[in-house]
Amino acid sequence: MSLKPSPSTVSLEAARAATRLARQVAVALGDLDLSPSQYRLLLFLSEGNAAASAVAGRLAVSRPSVTALADGLERRGLLQRKSDPADRRKVAHELTEAGREALAVADAAVAERITGIAAQLEEDQFDQAIDGLALWNDALNRHRDAQETRQ
Repeated sequence: MSLKPSPSTVSLEAARAATRLARQVAVALGDLDLSPSQYRLLLFLSEGNAAASAVAGRLAVSRPSVTALADGLERRGLLQRKSDPADRRKVAHELTEAGREALAVADAAVAERITGIAAQLEEDQFDQAIDGLALWNDALNRHRDAQETRQ
């Protein structure tokens, strides 16, 4: 017998929807030759440049994974690496102008895909669905901030 309460039907449906929605985001990004991980890196770097260790922590991936992601984006001219003048062992990653443009195009493609799917709902449900995703974004930001504060 499990001591954990079983998730409610609504929670299960939400979890399954999140999984399916992630796939739809991947489809939208695939048309732009971006992976979800590359997109997340571009999103993170749009907030400012960062060292590989900070990127790895924020994206919850290993430093070698960040290196591989950054290598691909750097080859495409979407990010650049800069040595820290104070500590040459540290390398900061930052978006290029092309990277900011690629992020804007990716944002638009993902938004179009999501709103296209939500358009299958009634108008009030459409608004609830989009507002709900915005709330999830806020919750995820708060969760990340809380985790970073604990570290």
